[in-house]
Amino acid sequence: MKTVFVHPERCIGCKQCEIACAVAHSKSKSLFWAVFEDPPPSPRIHTEPGPSLNTAFPNKCHHCNPAPCIGVCPTAAIYRAENDPDIVLIDANKCIACGMCAMVCPFDVITYRVSQDVPHKAAVAMKCDHCIERQHDGLIPACVEACKANALQFGEINDLVKQARTRISEKVSAAISQLPSEIVAPPMQIANWRAWGAAVSHLNADGGSQKERES
Repeated sequence: MKTVFVHPERCIGCKQCEIACAVAHSKSKSLFWAVFEDPPPSPRIHTEPGPSLNTAFPNKCHHCNPAPCIGVCPTAAIYRAENDPDIVLIDANKCIACGMCAMVCPFDVITYRVSQDVPHKAAVAMKCDHCIERQHDGLIPACVEACKANALQFGEINDLVKQARTRISEKVSAAISQLPSEIVAPPMQIANWRAWGAAVSHLNADGGSQKERES
């Protein structure tokens, strides 16, 4: 299963992902011409500022399975792509903007805006579609391509998780190597148990050797 993996510690809140997402979902696919489109294209990813300078979190649809939004949609406007069952999509023509999907979304990523697909409607549910059209063309999601801080990565989820786990393990190991030896040393209780175990093993070994000599 391929997904967009977020590294929040790398995000600097530049919002390049939002711009790239909006352009990718525009009619012109051009940053220059997208500004003049009516209605203007909207991003499907949302980067909100963090508690301190240069910190932020890029939040987008996680395409849950099972997806709560699919279960509550009264018009079946939210569905899974036939050829890509891991991707959750919205049919703007069926959406009645009831807000049920936004209420149950655990990540608060569903917004309501005017869609270029149905400009006659005041607003419809809108969220990340995993750049399904770009993927069919052999491209990666626009937000990932635009991120210069590598806060967003695209690939198989298990491979990305393993990379993140390995990176964290390396950082932990490097940090431990810098600690004073007395902190790294095991607690006294453990040291005593190890010494006791070694003594018992030595006695058992001596007892076995003596029995062999007597026999």
